[in-house]
Amino acid sequence: MSIRKRAAAAALVACLGAAELQAREASPRPEYAFSTADAFDASAVPAYAGDHGDVYARIEADLDAHVAHLQRWVRQRSVSAQDDGIDAMARLVADDLCALGFQEVRLVETPGHPGVLGHYDAGAPRTLVVYMMYDVQPVEPNWRIDDPFAGELVEHELGTVLMARGATNQKGPQRAFLNAIDAILATRGTLPVNLYVVAEGEEELGSPNFGAVLAPWVDRLREADGAFFPMNIQGPKGDVALNLGVKGIVYFELEARGGEWGGPGRSEIHGSLKSLVDSPALRLVQAIASLTTADGNTILVPGYYDAVRAPTPDEQRLVNALASTADEAAMQASLGVSRWIDGLQGREAIVRNLYDPTLNINGIWSGYTGEGMKTILPHVATAKIDSRLPPGLEPEAAYRMIRAHLDAQGFRDIELRPLSGYPAAATPVDAPLVQAALGVFNKYGAQPRVAPWLGGSAPFYQFTRTLELPFVFGGLGHGSGAHGPDEYMLIRPAEGVAAAGLAEIERSYVDLLHALAEDAAQ
Repeated sequence: MSIRKRAAAAALVACLGAAELQAREASPRPEYAFSTADAFDASAVPAYAGDHGDVYARIEADLDAHVAHLQRWVRQRSVSAQDDGIDAMARLVADDLCALGFQEVRLVETPGHPGVLGHYDAGAPRTLVVYMMYDVQPVEPNWRIDDPFAGELVEHELGTVLMARGATNQKGPQRAFLNAIDAILATRGTLPVNLYVVAEGEEELGSPNFGAVLAPWVDRLREADGAFFPMNIQGPKGDVALNLGVKGIVYFELEARGGEWGGPGRSEIHGSLKSLVDSPALRLVQAIASLTTADGNTILVPGYYDAVRAPTPDEQRLVNALASTADEAAMQASLGVSRWIDGLQGREAIVRNLYDPTLNINGIWSGYTGEGMKTILPHVATAKIDSRLPPGLEPEAAYRMIRAHLDAQGFRDIELRPLSGYPAAATPVDAPLVQAALGVFNKYGAQPRVAPWLGGSAPFYQFTRTLELPFVFGGLGHGSGAHGPDEYMLIRPAEGVAAAGLAEIERSYVDLLHALAEDAAQ
């Protein structure tokens, strides 16, 4: 072997040794041993047997008016990112609660958009907190209808749909819930449970001020029996996926700038000077690369996996049930991907998705990105990164470990700017509110697949941690297009479509409130 080849081989061995040493020093990816092969059976939860025919009849009689209420809500613009119509939408929510007969309604000022609090005291043994978000995403230019805020009823392959921004995310199902309340009050004169409504206008911004919305009534809200978020979670075939929680998240920017460490400090310079001048763009790339293994799939930040808790026996049963019906091929096809990482399948893939933290680059930019050529050495480079946090891994700890890792790797000059962060939330499957929801799904023949939590994130810890309440988000109904063009909610299903239409959605909400009330009487 030549001297050059021996030197190259030695360098390769040295590099591999350093990588292996780094991997050993970082926490290994956890492996979870399951203690049970039992699978949760949602069908074993007795179907809700109540029949509230007088209320159902009122829903049918008032259905045109109920559709008009949904249209009225989506026609009010409330784009939180652009502060477009926000105050008017908050007042609309408050006015509707007053019109329904809520004894207490108040607008809550926050450092951002206002919130709404409402209380209906029925003198009932059970109390439910209902969460609502009244803000929506900006609209895109490529809708099939002229005005996404016109609230049009459109004929769709699935039936008649309400096509509008906010139709399914989340104005449609929320106003459907209030329609159900209206029908109960018009028929019975009171509700089977006491209700609190807590509404915010910043969910699409990460809910930075939701705590301030809760603050005036936080002690009162803690006395409730559970919290509920009306959502359309049916597929077109009527299938239901019920998630009992969410992962947490940290979302941050990493930025490299020229300065004393090297690199141009004021502006970009000629690219030929890379022979003498450090590159902030390359430095940022190296800093990010240090956070994971070379394939990007294992986090090398020391301690990052340590706090993640293993699946409980109840969660193991939920995962086993999910694995029994998992269809990787269909999900991969829907996402346009050819395989999961490491060829994962079945239970192993589900556990990885639910129990592993993630580290993901959402965007990265620096210098010239236009057409043709411009040879520069940029003075600044930035990346947006998120990390999803399963239960046990706290946002403050995640930020602290990432900062410590960058410092230890020699990247003290890399700025870490936290933009958002909140912990995971989870509710046990045996919580009375969860059991009531499962019973209602079973009544309508929509037996759900139940997961311990989503791989995605939402600030639901405000209910499970701040208020210490069980929290259920979901309901009958189908919609699609959230955050994108042609957003819709199914109102009247076409023949053969199993997903619920508006009348059935509202009946199921009536049943859920009575199921919760009747559980208290047992």
